[in-house]
Amino acid sequence: MTSTSKRTRAVHGGTRRSQYNEVSEAIFMTQGFVYDTAEAAEARFLKAGDDEFIYARYGNPTVAMFEERIAALEGAEDAFATASGMAAVNGALTSMLKAGDHVVSSRALFGSCLYILEEVLTRFGVEVTFVDGTDLGQWEAAIRPDTKAVFFESMSNPTLEIIDIRAVSALAHAVGATVIVDNVFATPVWSDAIAQGADVVVYSATKHIDGQGRALGGVILGTQEFIRKTVEPYLKHTGAALSPFNAWLMLKGLETMELRVRAQTTSAKLIAEALSTQSALSNVIYPGLAGHKQHALAMAQMNGQGGTVLAFDAGSQERAFKLLNALEIIIISNNLGDAKSIATHPATTTHQRLPDEQKAALGITPGLIRLSVGLEGTEDLIGDLTSAIGTL
Repeated sequence: MTSTSKRTRAVHGGTRRSQYNEVSEAIFMTQGFVYDTAEAAEARFLKAGDDEFIYARYGNPTVAMFEERIAALEGAEDAFATASGMAAVNGALTSMLKAGDHVVSSRALFGSCLYILEEVLTRFGVEVTFVDGTDLGQWEAAIRPDTKAVFFESMSNPTLEIIDIRAVSALAHAVGATVIVDNVFATPVWSDAIAQGADVVVYSATKHIDGQGRALGGVILGTQEFIRKTVEPYLKHTGAALSPFNAWLMLKGLETMELRVRAQTTSAKLIAEALSTQSALSNVIYPGLAGHKQHALAMAQMNGQGGTVLAFDAGSQERAFKLLNALEIIIISNNLGDAKSIATHPATTTHQRLPDEQKAALGITPGLIRLSVGLEGTEDLIGDLTSAIGTL
């Protein structure tokens, strides 16, 4: 189905029907599978066929449908689904690294991603160098002949910096390093990260793929060799398997993802434009605005779109909390990509564990609010925000 549009692949990719020829994908809620004979069990453990399964931790028909569909959508050869987005980040990195390896990473990352790079990998002898991801000179200086991998968020959380996938990939590939991209904010709808040079793409399926706040999930995408020879052996033995029921929810989410993301992106730009006129806010950050420092790169890299998330600065934590507490439609939580609009105060939640000086270096100010735009009426959201800003 590679010649069809993303929208069609998101509906039909990877479909496998049982003997009943059901329309909606079946949920195979089983932890194991039965073999007709002992010889059949032996043969499957030696080498399972493309449509044969051994144990739910290794694979499952419903999970396989999700993996095949998201791989077709992303333009990847293969995929491995995980229990959460962080399991995907951890699995992609840990499965390929060993003591003595060198990784270069952008500094602006989600708090849990930073924990894996700063605490987990270094604990096991991996050397990690952090750079300003928007500065190609720093990438060039940090990447060494022995660098094994580079890692970055294509759009950073929560300050929405854009990393040049093509340029960083070219620098990494010059020394044979693997490029791993966390692509959550860019979404599978607007991003073509693999076509732009990424070797491995990871998603928290909890976000736009599910899109309705129902379940955790993640996925690692890449070449068949990387997924089956590096990622699969690590993950099937360490247990980060995606539940078949959650995989089914993700399949249903993929069917409507493009429609949702398009609507959310349109709304996000209009909201960003409206907030830009508010003198009570010191800064509005949205890649779709011409004033964003990397607007041109964002437009080139994300098919002319700015995404579903924006951020703005209320000036102080006290003012940010007052604004958040005055909201009536937009909810306070820490997810994103949901049908419901969600406001987050990163400095005291998602990035709370970072030292104040590190927050300052990343642009995570006390007044910063991250807004994930949902599917409510745009005018309703603008009215809710305007009213809340009026309390400052």
